[in-house]
Amino acid sequence: MEITLYGIAACDTCRKARRALEAAGHAVAFRDLRADPLSQAESEALVARFGDRLVNRASATWRGLDAVERARVPASLIAAHPTVMKRPVIATPGAWHLGWSKAVREQLLE
Repeated sequence: MEITLYGIAACDTCRKARRALEAAGHAVAFRDLRADPLSQAESEALVARFGDRLVNRASATWRGLDAVERARVPASLIAAHPTVMKRPVIATPGAWHLGWSKAVREQLLE
């Protein structure tokens, strides 16, 4: 199964997810959001899919934003600050997954 993993190269969770998926035999295409940020349309599509859960309010990026930036709509916020997006976002044929929770691991690694 071909998988696209959207994340940040320096993110430990993204690295763990990528290694585990590759070890399970999946072909993983990695998109580093710092090097290749989401377009406004891509951000809007992901927000439509995941809602406010897509914004990681526990991230260092979020904590560094002022009130004006935090008040932006999620798609605009993620387009302007890609590292505020919860990650990884994993696209598989026919399904999307947010994060690297136990439930996501069970679905993708079994």
